[in-house]
Amino acid sequence: MLDHTPKEIKERKAVVINPAKTCQPLGATYAALGIHRCLPHSHGSQGCQMYFRGHLNRHFREPAEASTSSFTEGASVFGGMANLKTAINNVFHIYDPDMIAIHTTCLSETIGDDLPTIIRSSEKPEGKYIIHANTPSYVGSHILGFANMTAAAIRYLSAKTGAPNGKILLVPGFVNPGDMREIKRIMKAMGVDYTMLPDTTGVMDAPLTGNYHIFPDGGTRIEDIIDAGNCLATVALGQFASGAAARELENRCGVAPHIMDTPMSIDVMDDFLMLLSRLTGREIPAELEEERGQIIDIMADLHQHYFGKRVALFGDPDIMIGLTGFLLELGMIPAFVLTGSPSNDFEKRVNALLAKAGVAGRAKAAGDLFALHQWIKNEPVDLLIGNTYGKYIARAEDIPFVRVGFPIMDRGVHSYQPVVGYRGLMRLLELMGNALLERQERDAKDEDIELIM
Repeated sequence: MLDHTPKEIKERKAVVINPAKTCQPLGATYAALGIHRCLPHSHGSQGCQMYFRGHLNRHFREPAEASTSSFTEGASVFGGMANLKTAINNVFHIYDPDMIAIHTTCLSETIGDDLPTIIRSSEKPEGKYIIHANTPSYVGSHILGFANMTAAAIRYLSAKTGAPNGKILLVPGFVNPGDMREIKRIMKAMGVDYTMLPDTTGVMDAPLTGNYHIFPDGGTRIEDIIDAGNCLATVALGQFASGAAARELENRCGVAPHIMDTPMSIDVMDDFLMLLSRLTGREIPAELEEERGQIIDIMADLHQHYFGKRVALFGDPDIMIGLTGFLLELGMIPAFVLTGSPSNDFEKRVNALLAKAGVAGRAKAAGDLFALHQWIKNEPVDLLIGNTYGKYIARAEDIPFVRVGFPIMDRGVHSYQPVVGYRGLMRLLELMGNALLERQERDAKDEDIELIM
């Protein structure tokens, strides 16, 4: 357990203890699962893909189908070309996907396999597609892998025909299907025609019907990815997970990119709606204005439970930036904000938000949970927010804990519920408020327990 973490902080340069991230291929796998009838393929050993699939299975409680090149000692020495060509042939003939999305692993990247050449020299059925992304596990994190695979889909497929489709290409970032459904509901309420890439709704939250399908009904259609080059603009929600795809479409087809934060605060959600209105000429509907008024009302009604509370949070960079903004809007203090993803911009972004609000806090990229735990030991907080791995810190330090982000493996239903948009903010308020009030009631003396808090 983490209750043996020492309070004294010593400088560490080469050792990561309890990392706050996982590796690129997992993010690439999740992005590929968001394309209709696409089978993710891991070009490496069988154990690698089993790890990625296992993490996705546990978080979503859904099958995450994928194939692998199944490297053994021979491929490790002589390269994986033969393995990949055989895999491509087998996958198309046995599983019949419309597309194979290949990502690399540590082993194939270290060997130096030339995937574009291997793909060009491989046979594939007529009307089928193969794309690839380089995703070495020793660089970046699962967020970079997600970004690379999403950009790869555009690089391989998108084309500009000169016939504008009037759509917005919407890149939602590394979020749950519940978040994607909420974003799609907002787009529908705005009356905006769009393509979402990737789209894991109907895939990682597919209904139980009694009939198994290796390729569920959900996911972005390949023809819509091809047509993305004719879109009016790209709106990328979260610069770390979605920015690469927006820039790729601009470079390839000249589609204007609009890269913004994940809409997890009032300010950013307002900016999102105003951007859609400017791009399309659509008015913001009364139902969204009503939801905004509701979340503001809740914040005012319950401000006494949140104001001044110190919070430690960790997770993916886009989610952390969004959460930091929302906590500051509530009058809370994001004392520690940590991501495991390496980034030159993350600390600047968080520190800018803290400085604007006049709040003192500490931000760290490429951090780990050992460091976060030490910070909390030295400067205690009132609330911890993060994925399942934070439960050990919460237990050791007896801190209320709210699960947000990826992966959450010890609870269910979370992947169906949004944390983005005005409705998502309502849910976050409920989760945080309940955690704080349950702690207050647990610690209260018998004579201090009140019926109405």
